[in-house]
Amino acid sequence: MPGALIVSSGEKGRDMLCGVLTDMGAGDISTVTSGAEARRGFADADWQVILINTPLSDEFGHELAVFAAGSTGAGVVLLVKAEMADEVAVRVEDAGVFVVPKPLNRALLFGAVKLAQAANRRIMGLQRQNNILQQKIDDIRLVDRAKCALIQYRLLTEPEAHKYIEREAMDSRRTRREVAQAILRMYEGGC
Repeated sequence: MPGALIVSSGEKGRDMLCGVLTDMGAGDISTVTSGAEARRGFADADWQVILINTPLSDEFGHELAVFAAGSTGAGVVLLVKAEMADEVAVRVEDAGVFVVPKPLNRALLFGAVKLAQAANRRIMGLQRQNNILQQKIDDIRLVDRAKCALIQYRLLTEPEAHKYIEREAMDSRRTRREVAQAILRMYEGGC
């Protein structure tokens, strides 16, 4: 399990959580003691799981959990006293934060971390898919701009411009994007 961040003000809790993650096969475990330090750490690395042991020295921790869930792809597990767990869960569950009541049951924590890992993998897969789709949209826009340039400067119709780009891509063994970029450089001086 790569990239786990433990946010805990108490050394005892930090050591216990490190032990659990180590038993689960975690390789890279980082620890911080405050919410502010954790927020800085979110930008520094791509965490798979973030464990927040409340309360923290500078805040309770539920705002940090919501921030972490919204600004990272990590699975976030919030450890809260049992009497407050339901109240805190209502505040954070819409953000996708897992709440585990304290005192900790090792099996329950293990299950929550596994669920957080699964959520992280799902989010990362969706981000990859989103990036691929975004690239395709950018390619379509670029090709459409190149078609417009061909229509304007070569007085081609839209089907003729489309066919020209397709033929040029096949004949020169380049992608439609590369052909469109070359057309835009020629007619618009850039792309």
